[in-house]
Parts: sequence; C-alpha cells; structure tokens
Amino acid sequence: MNIVVLVKQVPDTEGDRKLDPSDRTIDRTSVDPVINYIDEFAIEEALRLKEEHGGDVTILTVGPEQATVSIRKALSMGADKAVHVCDEALHGACAIQTATVIAKALGTVEWDVAIAGSEATDSRMSVVPALVSEVLGAPQLSQARKVSVDGSTVTIERVTETGFDRVQAPTPVVISVVEKINEPRYPSFKGIMAAKNKPIEVLDTAALGLDAGTLGLVNASTAVVSFEVAPPRAAGQVVKDEGDGGVKIADYLASKKLV
Repeated sequence: MNIVVLVKQVPDTEGDRKLDPSDRTIDRTSVDPVINYIDEFAIEEALRLKEEHGGDVTILTVGPEQATVSIRKALSMGADKAVHVCDEALHGACAIQTATVIAKALGTVEWDVAIAGSEATDSRMSVVPALVSEVLGAPQLSQARKVSVDGSTVTIERVTETGFDRVQAPTPVVISVVEKINEPRYPSFKGIMAAKNKPIEVLDTAALGLDAGTLGLVNASTAVVSFEVAPPRAAGQVVKDEGDGGVKIADYLASKKLV
C-alpha cells in the first residue's frame, strides 16, 4: 500500500502570529514554523498502516523553501520520501488553488491512500481534504478517529456529535483524521540521522503543468480585506460585596447585554 500524507507547515501556535501589513498574508518570519499539529496524527496513522500492510509513506508539502525543515521532521518520524511543491507564484494561494496543486502533485506519485489532518491551525477552514477529493474525483472519508484497510476497501470511524459512523470507500481515497486517532511518535536519533539521506523531490508549478499566472494572491478566491491588532486587555472590574454583590453583578451583565 502506498500512502501519501498531506503535511502543511504553519506558524507555531505558541508564538505571536501576525499578518504581513504589505499584503495581509501570514507573516511566516515572525514566529518559528512547525508541522501543523493535526498533521502529525496523519503521519503517525500512515506509518501504522505501513507497518501493518507494507508499502511506502510519502510526505507531500506545498510551501516555501523553509518548509524543508518540517519535511525532514516528518521523514525522521519514519516516512520514506517526500515531494515538496515550492514556487513563489503560490504565495497567497487560496484553498481552491492549493487543492488543485496538491491534486496535480499526487499525479506524480503512485498512491492508494492520501491522509491529511482535519484542519490547519493557521486558517482553520477544514476544507482542503474535501477540495482535493473533489478535484481528483476520488472518495473522501472525513473526521476519522480510526482507519482500517481490507484489500482495496478502507473503513473509518467518523466522529459525530453522538458517537461515530462507520464509513467505507474503495481506494484511491482521501482521508482526514482527528487528533483522537492515535498518539504521534517522537523522532528517534536514528530516524533523525536517516532522514538526512531520504529523497525530497522539489517541483514547481511548471513541472505540474500549471500556469503560474493563474495562481497566487492576485487570483485567490478568498483574501483578507483588512485587519487590526487587538487592543491590550483592559483591567477587570472589581465588585465588592457589601450585601448587594449579586445586584451589582447582575447590573454589570445587563449593561453588557449578557442577561
């Protein structure tokens, strides 16, 4: 079984994330870049499927040159190789453009299952896996908390508000996973050293047969129109209870239209 994991590099959520005022896109220099949190669960699930069924695990990333750092970490966890789509023309690309690029890049490798995290921490849109499956015309299995494979049939437990649904689809299939699915492994020293020699194929949009003039921020279907820095948090209001504390609190809540 050949598995591709869709991995995104994002600004560290522990840092002070900012937008670039020049074009209102994410400022990727203001904070350390890391692998998207839920994508690590996708990597782990791919490695477990490989251990059970054999095959290869390929990391697929669309991002700037610095994304190589995250690719190497994914390889150090145990993935076999990587494809890195890197092109300045993709700066500011929207989700639809990104899904198109991913679908084209998937066409350069042999794959049975593509696994992604259910959302990215920098955009929180949760749409790219569905868009990729739409572009490919392949089935999608979403919000998976468990994945099992029997021949060419993939079965997942899809998380719902009341429990889970059991859903099946034939390969090739696109899967998105949630963090309940497993516990990602830490890269070992041996894995870190081995990752230095694992192949990373770098592709640009021309190699994928895409017109760079139709991509990027100027052609994006979505964009940030304006933004402003949130003001510092104001000091809290202290209510001294002199027998009428409840009334004071109720009046305060009423003034904020909370009751």
